[in-house]
Amino acid sequence: MVEFIRVALGTGIVLGIWRGKLQTAPTTAHFLTYFPGKCLANCQFCPQAKESSSDPSMLSRVVWPKCEFDRVIASIEKHGDDFSRICVQAVNYPNVVDDLLDIISRVKEVCSLPISVACQPLHAREIEGLVNAGVERIGIALDAATSELFEAIKGEKVNSPYSWQTHIRALEEAKRLAGRATTHLVVGLGETEEEMIRTIQFLHDRGITSALFAFTPIHGTPLAERPRPDLSSYRRIQLARYLVVNDLSRAEKMVFSDGRLVDFGVSDEVLNAAIGGGEPFMTSGCPGCNRPFYNESPMGPIYNYPRRPTAKELKMIKEQLGFTH
Repeated sequence: MVEFIRVALGTGIVLGIWRGKLQTAPTTAHFLTYFPGKCLANCQFCPQAKESSSDPSMLSRVVWPKCEFDRVIASIEKHGDDFSRICVQAVNYPNVVDDLLDIISRVKEVCSLPISVACQPLHAREIEGLVNAGVERIGIALDAATSELFEAIKGEKVNSPYSWQTHIRALEEAKRLAGRATTHLVVGLGETEEEMIRTIQFLHDRGITSALFAFTPIHGTPLAERPRPDLSSYRRIQLARYLVVNDLSRAEKMVFSDGRLVDFGVSDEVLNAAIGGGEPFMTSGCPGCNRPFYNESPMGPIYNYPRRPTAKELKMIKEQLGFTH
């Protein structure tokens, strides 16, 4: 039986587990399986990786303190209605699926919110077990936009058990068995805009939801000195993703020059309406998730807005995109 779980700092504040002030409250409650050792994987950007020397309570730039699971369950029962979704993320370790099943079953006893699980590739019977326990959506993070980058950052080249093909097959299996599957894509690992957008299209065509993250350097990881992605480039990818997932354009309709997106493949009217609504630049991924400041400090610059951008912010976004008319 699970005794401890990690709780994202903002989630814990909303749940009343600890005190603090939030500029923007999370709309999804985020939890991370607790394991006293390191993850079996070795993703080069991740504080949880087996060769990382980062603070083990961190994931991306967010602190996830350890908490008694019974206390968390009591808090969910009391404050669960303050969220739209629950997301349980998993470190890769032996018997993690057993822990996930225990977590899900106990959460379902006190809460009817949709539950996402973000984990490593699983066998079909394990996915079926999670779905039967009440999981609404399975997430398996590709992170890298190409197979070559994947192998260099998450796969065999860095002494990690993952492979691109295994992840793709696992996502397709999760979509088939769970009905809904999500993956994370990290912008800024060395891909071109064209590579990222074509991968988003590839996933969309298979019914897999893509969530965009901006690469975040974390002390103690091998990629700690890597720069963050260019904000203008990130905005172009965000906008392209929005057009693709809403079937307003396709990657093959877009125009690229040396890997850089130069034409979105839609009319100015469609483009201006998409930009003006602000949605392309908000947190993407599972429904009901705003993931405040997971990639960035509240001081900015903001990559993924946790709420609809203001008129002033939209003006700045248009300037970043080069749309000043």
